[in-house]
Amino acid sequence: MLTRTPLAPSLGAMLLGALLAGCTTTRAPVHPAPPTASSQGKGIYKIGQPYQIDGTWYYPAEDFSYDETGIASWYGVAFHGKDTANGEVFDQNALTAAHRTLPLPSIVQVTNLENGRSVEVRVNDRGPFARGRIIDLSRRSAQLLGFEAQGTAKVRVKILVPESIQAASLARLNGSDTDGKVVVAAAPQAAPRIAVAAEPLAPLPGARVAPPAHPAPLPRPVPTPPAQLQLASAVATPLPEKVSVVPVRPTQIYIQVGAFAKPDNAWRLKGRLDPLGHVNVSGVRTNGMNVFRVRLGPIATVEEADQLLARVIQSGLPEARIVVD
Repeated sequence: MLTRTPLAPSLGAMLLGALLAGCTTTRAPVHPAPPTASSQGKGIYKIGQPYQIDGTWYYPAEDFSYDETGIASWYGVAFHGKDTANGEVFDQNALTAAHRTLPLPSIVQVTNLENGRSVEVRVNDRGPFARGRIIDLSRRSAQLLGFEAQGTAKVRVKILVPESIQAASLARLNGSDTDGKVVVAAAPQAAPRIAVAAEPLAPLPGARVAPPAHPAPLPRPVPTPPAQLQLASAVATPLPEKVSVVPVRPTQIYIQVGAFAKPDNAWRLKGRLDPLGHVNVSGVRTNGMNVFRVRLGPIATVEEADQLLARVIQSGLPEARIVVD
């Protein structure tokens, strides 16, 4: 496995430690990389290479089946006006978000599982890197979802496929950074002209021959001086503040520690985790496969879940994460 320095997006991609004013989210200090897009918000299309934060690997990729539950946080004034990971400009009053692995940009639907409020947001940044969070929303998004004051919420995050494809296509007009290099369209080359020789055919025997016509001369082409190719560019259009309310059911917070194809592996892990609290092994069917997942919980609050997650990770299980079910 490759070991590399984590990506350096300008909003929260280095070390943990900056506590945002008015928000319970922990974000990283800002260490901007050289700009890869204009300061007018013309962000590029970006996936990025795998990177590691505090012993955990993240693998950015196109994933049009993404649908996950967990804990959301928000960020705002401390990053307002700064570049995002794909070169757009962060606006705390726009409906945007940071995600660890989805392509930039992507469009996702975020639903607050506590009140049923749901909005569409544009993912244009990397983060959050607090292990117990799955998405970091702009301040305005948190306001519309109804959790600005409390700082976190149980959410479902689902990618919107047609909207994400359209957003990616527009961003590609500004270039892409899927392989570490910005890709810029090359000027199209004209097809070579081939001289065509023409000569009259002899008339057939007995055929009448019309007198030769005198066609009007064709206009001479006007030479055009060479010019620089003007590339099209696209500026991200803010998403509308459209809030829908969907039915919700009671949910609980868990620490999911692992999922196994063989039940024996799941039960062995349960025995290792029993001293930490109530451990449950359950069989589920995922992507056509029977899987045995190991979870701790249910857990009453986000704060308790954060503390328990830290203990699980310290026990040598860095892939553990918070889920909502």
